Amino acid sequence: MRFGSGGRSSNVEDKRGLGGRAGMGIGGTVVLLVLSLVFGRDFIGESGLQPGVTSTSGGGLSAADSAREEPQVVFVGQVLDDAQRTWATLLPKYGAQYRDAKLVLFRDATATGCGTGQSAMGPFYCPLDEKVYIDLGFYDELQRRLGASGDFAQAYVIAHEIGHHVQHLLGTDQQVRRAQQGDPGSANQYSVRLELQADCFAGVWGRSTEQRNNLSQGDIEEGMNAAASVGDDRILQKTGRSTNVESFTHGSSAQRVSWFKKGFDSGDPKACDTFAAR
Repeated sequence: MRFGSGGRSSNVEDKRGLGGRAGMGIGGTVVLLVLSLVFGRDFIGESGLQPGVTSTSGGGLSAADSAREEPQVVFVGQVLDDAQRTWATLLPKYGAQYRDAKLVLFRDATATGCGTGQSAMGPFYCPLDEKVYIDLGFYDELQRRLGASGDFAQAYVIAHEIGHHVQHLLGTDQQVRRAQQGDPGSANQYSVRLELQADCFAGVWGRSTEQRNNLSQGDIEEGMNAAASVGDDRILQKTGRSTNVESFTHGSSAQRVSWFKKGFDSGDPKACDTFAAR
């Protein structure tokens, strides 16, 4: 991707050097329960920790780590700002006003508006404080464990989470939460449609970057590879678990690629109505 030179985004909050304890006490349990409810995903099970069990984090950020990660910090902020400028232009056309989300960088664990957020949860959006949370170590996992490399793969992650912010501003996540409460048996299906729409919104942003000549050769392929790498079927296979479609909360690799591509090809948020699709 091609962005102009610049420093850190004013919308990035850097908490990597604060250290702390990554516990699963009451606060940690609350945030995982809230996020599980909102997104229909078993965050408690995926965290690998049990309620009431506390793990100690070394915390802190060395000067060497800070220097090594600085280009990534700047890049993440550039993607964040670019995506938010795009939605600030698009949303008024659909009857809604955009307001910026903040992005919080942390290590191991951090306080959020939803409780205690943990690295084990992966990048996530908290609707209660309208912030995106990410431990930059996730990008190492994305490349090493899931096989998704490249700067647009990293950008896709941020654009997807901003897609959840757009859903929050439109009231979509609240509607999904009510639908899940009214029909618990279909909770996972609603979660999948919510996630696929965020993928489609990421594609809409990707199209805008192409129109402004910000893409480099191979970027879109990197984005589609990243979308495929975080499909439920791909993740289950890599963890050695059986692939049960009924347990999917984010969609299959094929679905995630398809909706990302639909957003990119159309450049139109209206094309991202995953709830009306078969």
